[in-house]
Amino acid sequence: MIDQAIFSTVRRRIDSYREAMIQMQIGLTAIPALAPENGGDGEYEKARYLLANLRELGFTDIWEINAPDSRVSSKVRPNIIASVPGRKDNRTVWILTHLDIVPPGEMKFWDSDPYRGYVKNDRIYGRGTEDNQQDLVASLFAAKAFLDEGIVPESNIGLAFVSDEETASRWGLDYILRHENNPFKNTDLLVVPDSGNEEGTMIEIAEKSIYWLRFKTVGKQCHASKPELGKNAFLAASHLVVRLDELHGAFGAVDALYHPPMSTFQPTKKEMNVPNVNTIPGEDVFYLDCRILPQYSLQEVHGRIRSMADDIERRFGVRIEIKAVQDVQAPAPTPEDAPVVPALQEAIRAVYRLQANPEGIGAGTVAAYFRRDGYPAAVWCRIGQTAHQPNENCLISNMMGNAKVYAHLFLQK
Repeated sequence: MIDQAIFSTVRRRIDSYREAMIQMQIGLTAIPALAPENGGDGEYEKARYLLANLRELGFTDIWEINAPDSRVSSKVRPNIIASVPGRKDNRTVWILTHLDIVPPGEMKFWDSDPYRGYVKNDRIYGRGTEDNQQDLVASLFAAKAFLDEGIVPESNIGLAFVSDEETASRWGLDYILRHENNPFKNTDLLVVPDSGNEEGTMIEIAEKSIYWLRFKTVGKQCHASKPELGKNAFLAASHLVVRLDELHGAFGAVDALYHPPMSTFQPTKKEMNVPNVNTIPGEDVFYLDCRILPQYSLQEVHGRIRSMADDIERRFGVRIEIKAVQDVQAPAPTPEDAPVVPALQEAIRAVYRLQANPEGIGAGTVAAYFRRDGYPAAVWCRIGQTAHQPNENCLISNMMGNAKVYAHLFLQK
């Protein structure tokens, strides 16, 4: 239960921030924060912009846990922590969002420059506006409302703005959890607004293992008119792609907690082989995205894949190298009765008048690192499902409403 009069005051204050929240979104969008793996120079400039805004907005308890990374010009990947003290010093309600974004992809599919944010029909358009700036801004202004009203929250408010979420979190949350100044406790309420549905009724408490594989097939290049003189790496790789679809049957368990309820194995990225039509390629590279129910080990899946590749090697006389690009064995789910779950349910009912329920998802989120280390985190946000797409956009009404959900969490006893 919370004090409804105080909550009404906080809600009105959040409503007054609408234009400031939009302008911060546009400012953040203008600073691309791409990991080196995605052709960028990291999150440093975006973090400087955020730090300046935090101070200007009245936050005083701010610190950084920066991860060294020689690949970026700043030599660090920034992770920012901001807090507001509460009545109870033994618990913190955390909202963790990320600074980095994904590349815009093919520019021809965008209606405008992805880094020039603009507003149209209750939506803010631009790369990063939904993933994850919608809830970065929402959490920040939810906390600011307490500062501006002089209201002390029931528990400490903790805001974490991390790097490297889009490329495995080695320099983000994973680094913080291993750091001597790790601020998180397993008695805290940990909310990661990095996944959700359009209604706001899904509280994610479990996710599948992620296994991204790179397949390099090595054959022998030759003229396309004389295939007997070579070994067609592309042909062999194509047969392997078809064989890999059998993984759906080999690992075919169904668990209704998850959506979709089964493991998935999808060929995705394909690297260029030869530039001309009349040459048989001697090398071919493709990737496989696997989302695997936690009951299966990655080693078990890899063994089956290696066996398939061995068969293709023998049949076509090629060599197939398999390299894991990302391998995250799913940790145990957050219990459905963990305190963060009913706390979120209460806040969502209060703001959106909806009943939210715990579920599992196929995508991976940064919350997996919390769960791996024994922190019962929950993933929630009301979101429009445009992340990673051309013309990505954030519903302003979602940004405002989600801020009120976080404010409700900050007031719960």
